[in-house]
Amino acid sequence: MATIKSFRGTRYNPEEIDDLSSVVSQPYDRVRHGLQDKYYDQSPYNVVRIIRGKEEPEDGEEENVYTRARDYYESWLDEGVLKREDAPALYVLRQSFTLPDGTEKTRQGLIAALELVPFDEGTVLPHERTHSGPKVDRLNLMRATEVNFGHIFMLYPGDKINQLLDEAVEKAEGLEARELFEKDVLQEFYPVTDPEIIEGVLEEMAPKRNLIIADGHHRYETALNYRDEMREKHPDAPPDAGFNYRMVTFVSMDDPGLVILPTHRLVHSYGKMRGDEILEGAQEYFRTIPVPDREALEEALDEATPDHPRFGFYDGSYTVLELEDSDVMDRLLPGRDPAWRMLDVTVLHELLIQRVMDISEEAVERKENIEYLRDPQMGYDAVDNGEAQFLCIMNPTRMEQVRACTAAGEKMPQKSTDFYPKVISGLVMMPIGADEQL
Repeated sequence: MATIKSFRGTRYNPEEIDDLSSVVSQPYDRVRHGLQDKYYDQSPYNVVRIIRGKEEPEDGEEENVYTRARDYYESWLDEGVLKREDAPALYVLRQSFTLPDGTEKTRQGLIAALELVPFDEGTVLPHERTHSGPKVDRLNLMRATEVNFGHIFMLYPGDKINQLLDEAVEKAEGLEARELFEKDVLQEFYPVTDPEIIEGVLEEMAPKRNLIIADGHHRYETALNYRDEMREKHPDAPPDAGFNYRMVTFVSMDDPGLVILPTHRLVHSYGKMRGDEILEGAQEYFRTIPVPDREALEEALDEATPDHPRFGFYDGSYTVLELEDSDVMDRLLPGRDPAWRMLDVTVLHELLIQRVMDISEEAVERKENIEYLRDPQMGYDAVDNGEAQFLCIMNPTRMEQVRACTAAGEKMPQKSTDFYPKVISGLVMMPIGADEQL
């Protein structure tokens, strides 16, 4: 069972910050490609100064990005730029956006505090593998600030809660923002403090299990580590101490606005084989289908079937690679679940990248030759400009594949899913110090 609670969040004070768009940001792991500087320029109070602050040459143990994050948070509270909620609340986040094909979508999320439980307990399930580096970084930030700033994006079964939230939104006063990077997404944010509505939502959420982490695996594992540290330091703390919980945004698996985008692979700094040699070697596993242009390639990818995954290969020319016989995955990876074996990213990495191109799994882990892209245009441009050798154009992972892999206990390869849009940072924060009780 899921233990979920309301909490007294910390939010930007609308009397001091009249443009919420100027202070919110992407999650910390998306702040790259010069985005950090742009957030800094937007406002001296942008949350990125806390979640992904700039390092300074003189940084050491006494002063660093983590101590500055703590100081920003505390001084913004003192100045009244941030303020605590008067009463425990739940929060609703509505994100409205338009897909490239013109389809308009709205995804609704519930922001609440979730009691932390280990994965083997069965309430919360991971779907991707994690690396140690980000967990160390996030743990240092948590130790310094004792606050959750970023969200864990979690999927839950059923859709009745959305009906309850719709009722809540009708009674709540909302705020709007457009975040700098995903500026085409309208972010509508509603604090919900009505005790009856809160009780109804929490009762409906309580029996749920098999909650799938869509985004934020590192943050969840870090929260578990922090909880364990704090339990050692504060053995007499009550069960509802803040550090036993984590701020989470819950989205229904049945939400019509739930969208997964593909993550494309750009191959750079690679000189072992030419494109024609790779395609010739690929014929051991794939049908290689030359197509005249990008439009034809994308149309061919749309026609992929679950038993014959397809992806595109660009080296100046366009080729579609289709898995010829799924039996090869069974033979090569007999110990893995069929759902995992037939993921597009599994087929790409296991067959083309590792076996044909001879890029080791360790090299992939270290990102020696692979860059991950949401926008394929950046990849096409990099190949055309001689900055990279090849672009692998992917189809999105399907929600039923995420469910199947998670149900089988299989963690998907990194960058298998890109849930769009991201749950932005800065709308609400959750204090989790030893003196906080939920």
